[in-house]
Amino acid sequence: MRSASIARKTAETEISVTLQLDGTGEGSIQTGVGFLDHMLTLFARHGSFDLSISCQGDTHIDDHHSVEDIGICLGDAFATALGDKRGVLRYGDLLLPMDEALILAAVDLSGRGYLSYELSIPTEKVGHFDTELVEEFFLAFTRRANLTLHLKQLSGRNSHHIIEGSFKAVARALKAAVALDPNSNAIPSTKGVL
Repeated sequence: MRSASIARKTAETEISVTLQLDGTGEGSIQTGVGFLDHMLTLFARHGSFDLSISCQGDTHIDDHHSVEDIGICLGDAFATALGDKRGVLRYGDLLLPMDEALILAAVDLSGRGYLSYELSIPTEKVGHFDTELVEEFFLAFTRRANLTLHLKQLSGRNSHHIIEGSFKAVARALKAAVALDPNSNAIPSTKGVL
């Protein structure tokens, strides 16, 4: 069973995450940041990950600490659940249309945390959510999950659609990358490690 439970407590946040990679897309998300709750619920559903996240953060100051630390914890959960990555397909990519927005996400479970982020979100906020935090979330996530993520906006002008399309595309690309190869239980690297 590929799963993980992560807890993190700092002076700014207290977070618990449970993740089941081979799930059904059930999400129980309570981050204190409404828009992020919505995005992570979509992430769970589109990746078929069972995901539970609870966060108590200093959102009376702003949402930055909560969003970044949730990215850290979710990345740690993926790294833990994947273990040595034996038998995974390793790569996943998706071109996802979200109304006028078109988003490309490509993932390599490389063992090297890297984010190529090419989203041009036209507004500073969606509701109360600071759109600059999307990059902060994915940066924290990729570093801690030790994976490479290319996230590119090919078209779009609606901030909500661009962000939502990105979370959905990343989830579906991850779903493909973490899928188990029915023909091999090997680590998919000539080095023998990822």
